[in-house]
Amino acid sequence: MGILNLTEDSFYDGGKNNSLNKALKHTEKMLSEGAFFIDIGVASSKPGSPLIKVDEEKKRLLPYLNALIREFPTTHFSIDTYHSEVAQISLDLGVSMINDISGGQLDSKMFTVVGAHKVPYVMMHMKGTPETMQQKTEYKDVVQEITYFFSEQIKKARAAGIHDIVVDPGFGFGKSSAQNFTLLQHLNHFESLKCPIIVGVSRKSMIYKTLGSTPEEALNGTTALHAWALERGARILRVHDVKPAKECIELWETLQ
Repeated sequence: MGILNLTEDSFYDGGKNNSLNKALKHTEKMLSEGAFFIDIGVASSKPGSPLIKVDEEKKRLLPYLNALIREFPTTHFSIDTYHSEVAQISLDLGVSMINDISGGQLDSKMFTVVGAHKVPYVMMHMKGTPETMQQKTEYKDVVQEITYFFSEQIKKARAAGIHDIVVDPGFGFGKSSAQNFTLLQHLNHFESLKCPIIVGVSRKSMIYKTLGSTPEEALNGTTALHAWALERGARILRVHDVKPAKECIELWETLQ
């Protein structure tokens, strides 16, 4: 899954795709390098970011989304949103998947909307909101508590008609660096949920702060964690750099 950030303030690539021409070119590049999904986001979710209003999200997203679907009509686009209204509009336009960082917690209508369209749904775990999440990192057992969260939310999602659920432990969303690594160490525990696991660690602070570097220097560390994640059950990698991730997957598959 290639990341298409259309924000000005994302932690790594904010502002890089801030014109339609740049967004189209970057999408074409990611597809040529082997991306299966393109995940489009217009709201920053880095720590400290306020929630985006639904009207502002629509204003930012729709001109890009319409152009991207027109230019790449057979591509599987995913929309990174926690607003059911944005999900509804996007799905009506032909989007293939909804990626909800709140796991259905920020909009009570999200499960109903996704269930009605019978599309896959990425359910991520997050404590609080992006603005408050790094103040909410207390867990007795981070793996068990997140597993319980998923089991409860999966029941609600299935009751609403969502049958294709992908679980995302939410690395960096209400977790300390140590907790992120604990989740990665025990990633295969989430296979008990009987849902594919997606991992989003690309260039995150758990990598570059551990290595004493920067997001721009975190590609090698990202690839190392991708290999670990694949071995521990990850089935989708959400990435900024498609070609290195695709090569990592191909080499891992060769070893199976």
